[in-house]
Amino acid sequence: MASATNKFSGFNLFSLALGLAFLYLPIVILVIYSFNASRLVTVWGGWSLRWYSEFFNDRAMLDAAWMSFRVAATSATLATLLGTLAAVALSRGRRFKGRALFSGMLYAPLVMPEVITGLSLLLLFVALDAERGFRTVTVAHTTLTMCFVAVVVQSRLGSLDSSLEEAAMDLGCDPARAFLAVTLPLILPAIVAGWMLAFTLSLDDLVIASFTTGPGSATLPIRIYSEVRLGVKPEINAICTLIVGLIALLIIAASFAAKLSNARGDSAAPL
Repeated sequence: MASATNKFSGFNLFSLALGLAFLYLPIVILVIYSFNASRLVTVWGGWSLRWYSEFFNDRAMLDAAWMSFRVAATSATLATLLGTLAAVALSRGRRFKGRALFSGMLYAPLVMPEVITGLSLLLLFVALDAERGFRTVTVAHTTLTMCFVAVVVQSRLGSLDSSLEEAAMDLGCDPARAFLAVTLPLILPAIVAGWMLAFTLSLDDLVIASFTTGPGSATLPIRIYSEVRLGVKPEINAICTLIVGLIALLIIAASFAAKLSNARGDSAAPL
């Protein structure tokens, strides 16, 4: 009876195929047409790497890509540091007054519409008379992605046995040294996964970056959006294909890191 219920029916297979086609068929078409030799996006003209060459010769696009990678790397590093500290405080720290408020404010960007987040940050930077550019976009993306890192790291900390740290302190370690020697190696894969997730979210963001960027500091999504408004060029397909490939590699690496963290967490979990 169990084997019969575990079998895929024709309807289940059809639903799965339809769902995968809905999600990934547009991406597959985009990748294929990025190798199109024709200048017309919807007309196939044979296989060619022409538009990849066009991208690497487009100075404005390269500058926007470099800006995006700088912002993503910097904001992901800051978000990982702050998010990890916040996760440790919530998981290992003592109960403190305002804990619920702190937790709510930390996780607010998870449910807050990006338009509201971007507008509020814009008003903050205007009130501070801050020149909008690399720094403001980095701060905005750090605010956006820190909560995702905290969620990933806190879930790993919750699966670990706190008695391991207590044993290290009984053997003479202070709390900081016990964390560095025992806890940090166990949650390191989760920290790496959180950094990759933050990097991907920052690299992909358009809404918040459009509110907080300034002249001469446009990120790649903003540049692509401005180009698409005037008509889709085959070069855009090539750029998007490169981004899809990079994000796919990061997702695969983050998945492996998360699995490693789960394995370490299970081995360190209380029986």
